[in-house]
Amino acid sequence: MAGHSKWANIKYRKEKQDKKRSNLFSKLTREIIVCARQDPNPDTNPALAAAIERAKAANMPKENIERAIQRAAGGLEGTNLQEVIYEGYGPGGVAILLRAYTDNRNRTAAAVRHIFEKHGGNLSGEGSVAWQFERRGILQIKALPKGMDKETLILLAAEAGAEDFVEEDNTLTFYTQPKDLADVRDALREKGVEIERAVIGFLPKTTVRVEGPEAEKLLRLLDELDEAEEIQEVVANFDIPDEILAKVEGA
Repeated sequence: MAGHSKWANIKYRKEKQDKKRSNLFSKLTREIIVCARQDPNPDTNPALAAAIERAKAANMPKENIERAIQRAAGGLEGTNLQEVIYEGYGPGGVAILLRAYTDNRNRTAAAVRHIFEKHGGNLSGEGSVAWQFERRGILQIKALPKGMDKETLILLAAEAGAEDFVEEDNTLTFYTQPKDLADVRDALREKGVEIERAVIGFLPKTTVRVEGPEAEKLLRLLDELDEAEEIQEVVANFDIPDEILAKVEGA
């Protein structure tokens, strides 16, 4: 593996979502319910295991997680929700990929289209931007166990299946194939490594540099998409200067 700079939007999106705890918990609950509807056992359902990991990383109470699984197992909620992928372009030609759970495709598509158009973007057809992203396992670590150095941790992750990593702001982020995420997570935990975040998500293959007013307009678009109740995940292939990210973050 080789550590190198990757996609600043990952950090930006997580920080923005973490600040909206109520909305985030609602999204996480929906994710758990839909995943648990197929199989309520996270040991045999990788998608559910990943959803639970994300909920734990967001400090969602254990009882909330268990209640969501129980509701799914009892068929009380989530029975009509379907996963839908939306694709579009934002200001600066940035590709945007959305994953949503909805019980009404027409209503959700109309709402998403309105948000895009409001901020100078456009919702496009299936396959228009998906090819610019790949599904990967993402695992983040902030603190090393006592007695373990960084090189040992990186080697341990690589041996378990991690393919790449990046270090930024005292955080190590490892990237895996989706099927290998649980193996890497478990291998690190067995050695006493505390996992900050372990999820399966979309990552952009390349990035588009956006600056000035276009960058600010793009971030407002992404923020409103993030806030939409039915949208679970928002990813975009932007590369924006830190000072603009900080300006919009503090606005």
